[in-house]
Amino acid sequence: MPMPMPAPAPRHPITVKARQLRANQTQTEQHLWHHLRGKQLGVAFRRQYPVGHYIADFACVDLKLILELDGGQHANQAAYDFQRDQWLRMQGYEVLRFWDNDVLQKTEAVLEMIWQKVQDLSAVKGSPSQPPPQVGEE
Repeated sequence: MPMPMPAPAPRHPITVKARQLRANQTQTEQHLWHHLRGKQLGVAFRRQYPVGHYIADFACVDLKLILELDGGQHANQAAYDFQRDQWLRMQGYEVLRFWDNDVLQKTEAVLEMIWQKVQDLSAVKGSPSQPPPQVGEE
């Protein structure tokens, strides 16, 4: 008689939540992810990445860079976002925040800001640089 397979270990609630968020990305997250995935900026980003008890919208673990996208609801939660960013910075992360409208309407400017921060952090770490991608390039 075959031995029954043991039940998989339960997933941590933050991991479950991160997976749900990845499966249900906002339009803005999908738009930015199109430009971040596959090391298009020279480094790897992860979507909905757990850091402590928070979930970063996007994170470059190698450079300890977090990208946060803020919709209209963030105007009412500035104190929470400030506390969250402070905690993430205490963990050694740089945090860049962008309004959803800017990501969608000023994509090139947002990508340039991200690319510049990647270059700054890479220079400290000693990584090679690349020119920034243009919108529409893959």
